[in-house]
Amino acid sequence: MASSQSPIAVSAHTWGKSQVLNVDGVLDGSTYRELRDAVIKTALDEPRAVIVDVTDLQVLAESAWCVFTSARWHVSVWPDVPLILVCRNAGGRDAIRRNGITRYVPLYSTLESAHAAARSDDLEPPRRRARAQLPAVHSSLRRARQLVAEWLTNWSQADFIPVAAIVVDVLVENVLEHTLSAPRLIVESRDDAVTIAVSDDSRAPAVRHEDPRRGGDTVSGLAVIAALARAWGSTPTSTGKTVWAVIGPENSL
Repeated sequence: MASSQSPIAVSAHTWGKSQVLNVDGVLDGSTYRELRDAVIKTALDEPRAVIVDVTDLQVLAESAWCVFTSARWHVSVWPDVPLILVCRNAGGRDAIRRNGITRYVPLYSTLESAHAAARSDDLEPPRRRARAQLPAVHSSLRRARQLVAEWLTNWSQADFIPVAAIVVDVLVENVLEHTLSAPRLIVESRDDAVTIAVSDDSRAPAVRHEDPRRGGDTVSGLAVIAALARAWGSTPTSTGKTVWAVIGPENSL
């Protein structure tokens, strides 16, 4: 997952429904973002939990442990996948606790105990998920709306289609207008909410701003999403970012 030239290495394997990341090397200012994005990218694939073994990780400044609270914050609303730390060294566990990381991310002394904790929630609500790679052409706007309508209809959630169509239109259009990427569409249903997400290869975060060339009365697409959705965000990935919006029954049009 990490570059072979990097002073940090992240390897992954599956354990049941969870994903385990083994981290080796040095965590400092030059590797902070690389490790954070690796954790986030793993969470975006929506395993039951992301378990990170930091036993062999060298942390030069204890404040760098906050990389894990940062990663947790980025995925806390969506996809809301639990992040769990494992450290077999008592000194490492003390440093993690001393820096307040365990207020947000649970910590265990063994992989076995972390895996047991990840399995403990057997009543996790089911998720339905669909995805599609779209070409970087304007007709992808229409195709994205069609796919969202098909998926939500198949999931018996057609009431969400009007607002979901607006959201996906904004997200795909932003990728086509502001990046050179081909949009990657993800739609997810969980409990009473639907999430629309679009990934691209640009590391520039999505931010609300108005275009002065269009006049002050023109509202940006992300401002529309902020008004329509329950929550929205821009989550960094190892290759770019994913911009997402969660809509619930209260957002129906």
